Amino acid sequence: MRRFQLIEPDSFDAAITALEKDPGAKAIAGGTALHILIKHGVYLPETLVNLRKIRGVAGITFTPKKGLRIGALTSLYDVERHPLVRERYPVLAQACHVVANIRIRNLATIGGNLAHADYQSDPPAALVALDARLELSSSSGTREVALSDFLLGAYETVLEPGELVRAVLLPTNEPGWRGAYLKFTTRSSEDRPAVGLTALIRMEDDRCADARLVVGAVTPTPVRITAAEEVIRGRKLAGDLFAEVGSIVERTLEPIDDLRGSASYKRRVAGAL
Repeated sequence: MRRFQLIEPDSFDAAITALEKDPGAKAIAGGTALHILIKHGVYLPETLVNLRKIRGVAGITFTPKKGLRIGALTSLYDVERHPLVRERYPVLAQACHVVANIRIRNLATIGGNLAHADYQSDPPAALVALDARLELSSSSGTREVALSDFLLGAYETVLEPGELVRAVLLPTNEPGWRGAYLKFTTRSSEDRPAVGLTALIRMEDDRCADARLVVGAVTPTPVRITAAEEVIRGRKLAGDLFAEVGSIVERTLEPIDDLRGSASYKRRVAGAL
């Protein structure tokens, strides 16, 4: 590995300053994605800014008015295990739980996962379904961006030079929401998803009052299937409805071919899920 400079700031502001001074510098938190890029020569850094020694940017809090706040340096394992997440946003706990293996989840951070913008990742589909927003910080100040707007494409985001993800924000859910995250892999259970699907349903009596359906890992960004959501609302959940929704999903998606499946294969799998 080529030699590089390592900067270890003790504050978020210092990290932003270091990144702004050196346009070629790259922030590193868990490093689970960046190390692979360096190992294969895709990215050869001259300067790395290590965020792990910064205090106060990890942890999870909740208030009924503001909802859930997840610090960007919180590990995926801590997200999946946290009582507030498991109680109030269980679909996010499910999505984080199936990322790779426990060693990776102990290192990988939620902020790094989203900033890396790997389309074959589990948490983004669940977070888009939960209407997640990101708090971004730079020397110019702080701004909030919906995750669906933050992700522009595979490995592409709206982050400006010197800007960092500071927190993931989830609104307080109305009572009665239930959901699941389904991951389909074509290789081992620790592999990236060929298809990831988040389904959220809120029932009133025996009919669906509201629904959210998001498919991930088949297109450059997670896709919310609004046409299927409209069909589900106000109806009883039954076999004919599921078949109709699956057909809408297949017609809506425009998957891309990759090592985990062809576009046509992914379309069929998403419809089946």
